[in-house]
Amino acid sequence: MSAERESVIGVVSAVDALDLTADAHVHTGFSAGRDAVGVVVSAADLAGLSAITFADQVGPDTTWISAYADSVRRAQRRTELTLRIAAEVEVVRPDGWLALPPDISSLEALSVAVSRLPMAGGVVGPRDVRAMLTTGRITADQVAEELVSVTVRGIERASRYAPTQLARPLGLLAQVGLDDAVLSPDLIGALAAACRETGTLVEISESWRSPSPRVVAMLRASEVAMVPASDARYATEVGHWQYVRRV
Repeated sequence: MSAERESVIGVVSAVDALDLTADAHVHTGFSAGRDAVGVVVSAADLAGLSAITFADQVGPDTTWISAYADSVRRAQRRTELTLRIAAEVEVVRPDGWLALPPDISSLEALSVAVSRLPMAGGVVGPRDVRAMLTTGRITADQVAEELVSVTVRGIERASRYAPTQLARPLGLLAQVGLDDAVLSPDLIGALAAACRETGTLVEISESWRSPSPRVVAMLRASEVAMVPASDARYATEVGHWQYVRRV
């Protein structure tokens, strides 16, 4: 597994500059994107990239992974770019349970996302979390602790199946109206330790402006490997960096 980790596209150590010729998270028309695999590859080539990771969103009802993987493999034969087949999966329970599709054998990596907050009573969306904060049913500190906890458990579980990336790290905080100051050094330290132990790559998302510059600095200081990720829905967004360059 260690040799495989070392070959992952775009990975950098805490002291290296990000490899901006590799985009670690792009979407296609198979799920959240708008364009075909070939169109995305052509756009990546025009943007001067050397590698991209396809990370379309999947779930328990997804039936198209085989066709998705075949499309990427066909594109691999027509380009010199390195193309990696991955998928984005959601953490849906406090214990880190993932909304995995039935068969992930075609995937080379899993990109773990926490877009909603898994709680004992079910998964809670950003709007409802904001309402809970407003009414005092939950505190900002509790949201931060729960978010880090489920993220850690999610990547630990995902790493049992495939090399793992962390999508839009802690981005849910901004969606519920919380500043990243609510994340204590201990919480960031726990996340960093889990990423190192599992070999998880932390994506710096261009589309979602996540994680924040403060969290990026703290994770890199903790020697967490990070990769640039456009999270592009449209081919024209692939490999174009503004936020990533800034942080």
